[in-house]
Amino acid sequence: MRLGVLDIGSNTGHLLVVDAAGGAAPLPASSYKEPLRLAEHLDASGAVTQAGIDALAAFAQQAKVVAEDKGCEDMLAFATSAVRDASNSDAVLAEVEGRTGVPLTVLSGEDEARLTFLSVRRWFGWSAGRLAVFDIGGGSLEIAGGSNEAPDVAWSLPLGAARLSRAWFADGVPDEDRVRDLRRTIRAEIARDAGNLLRAGAPDKAVATSKTFRSLARICGAPGSSEGPLAPRVLPAAELREWIPKLMVMDHEALAALPGVSPSRTHQVVPGALVADAVMDIFGLEGLEICPWALREGVILERLDQLSVLG
Repeated sequence: MRLGVLDIGSNTGHLLVVDAAGGAAPLPASSYKEPLRLAEHLDASGAVTQAGIDALAAFAQQAKVVAEDKGCEDMLAFATSAVRDASNSDAVLAEVEGRTGVPLTVLSGEDEARLTFLSVRRWFGWSAGRLAVFDIGGGSLEIAGGSNEAPDVAWSLPLGAARLSRAWFADGVPDEDRVRDLRRTIRAEIARDAGNLLRAGAPDKAVATSKTFRSLARICGAPGSSEGPLAPRVLPAAELREWIPKLMVMDHEALAALPGVSPSRTHQVVPGALVADAVMDIFGLEGLEICPWALREGVILERLDQLSVLG
């Protein structure tokens, strides 16, 4: 069957159209995305602004048209932390559905972590052993770990690259003292519940997903997308730590010239790097393998599992 998966993230709205069948990997057929940057369309009260709602509704309407044009039998539409954490979340969902007919489901942070974990498990398989999975989004950091398809532990932290950029980098790169404060804040947030993952011992494989980790891996020398999804990609902790001081002093043009960095995301590179560095340090990891599957694939895989049970 052909499915559309509409992912409303903190940075980007992304419709992924796939050909899906039970027991087979979802095969991408089409992709449509726009940089919504909802995490930056928040007012002082934490509400999504009308401009943000208008941009979201316009994207959802166009995504619906694309999904119909591509022959999708169904469209799974969900939103993550930017909408989830907004003080007017219910009003945003109601207005978007009223204007477009697209009902958005808001995923909890735990569900984000759980579904991302499922996609990583399916990608690497049972031979990977116990997995630790990390995902830096625009609004949040998801962490999950376990030996089965459902993680033993899964949680979400407000440490997304766009969120940190808005809160700490609004006036440019902060001075040394403020960077130290940010670093301390990030590490305290991660360390608070780190024991949830560490109690079971070191993972057999530590994995990272999504755009921020992929970009950081490219900066550190990982293969580009032209080499295909099966090319091994790793984000080494030592190399990232060497890069962070260089990234701190680069302007937007220099950051955009780096491999794997989109011009629209240059402001997120440094906060994302600080979170990635903290993850590897606190969990004692020398590096993270990059998985090409993430939350969207997890949503598809769970839907296929549900259909196979019903069928």
